[in-house]
Amino acid sequence: MDPQTLAAAQEIDFSLIALFARATLTVKLVMLMLIGASFWSWAIIIRKFLTYRLARREAAIFDRAFWSGEPLDELFDAIGPTPAGASQRIFAAGMSEWRRSHRQDGELIAGAQARIDRSMNVAIAKETEVLNAGLPFLATVGSTAPFVGLFGTVWGIKAAFEEIAISQNTSLAVVAPGIAEALLATGLGLLAAIPAVIFYNKLSSDADRIAAGYDAFADEFATIISRQLDA
Repeated sequence: MDPQTLAAAQEIDFSLIALFARATLTVKLVMLMLIGASFWSWAIIIRKFLTYRLARREAAIFDRAFWSGEPLDELFDAIGPTPAGASQRIFAAGMSEWRRSHRQDGELIAGAQARIDRSMNVAIAKETEVLNAGLPFLATVGSTAPFVGLFGTVWGIKAAFEEIAISQNTSLAVVAPGIAEALLATGLGLLAAIPAVIFYNKLSSDADRIAAGYDAFADEFATIISRQLDA
């Protein structure tokens, strides 16, 4: 290699900040978009881990209280009008409908079992929506970030070839910076996509397990109500 070309290449700053600074406006926008998506993905991931841990702990505490032998009416009164946890809100939805299904003379209004089931199903749907909030964003980042990064790479390489054509020089000192800047966009795309895909699968599985626990509790509670109705 020509010593002058080698010396010129060695003087080029290939740090991430320098590569970003030298990139074209379009590539910079792509990089900023990917960096923003990555930070937002990690914010969702951390928040979901905290939310799911709290939901599992709350469900375990309520499950112990529910099966402690305490009368359900007393448990419902202890929870109060504004339940704190998801399991409590599902239980409160069923118990509220159970009480509303009684007439003043103490007799039950027909169709109480179906209304109680529907009330708990609505509550479960709301809690499941909360559990899944933010996960579609992770799925979107995981599926599109590599292609966004690839777009930045293609645009950067195009700009690099244009610079080569203008300078009429194909030396390493001219070619290398443009290629490096372009490949940085692909790297950022993968950096955003890989964690998003991994944690989307993990968090989706956790959300499904928690929601399945809510469904199981609703079925158990409905069975208790059904026995009381049959009695």
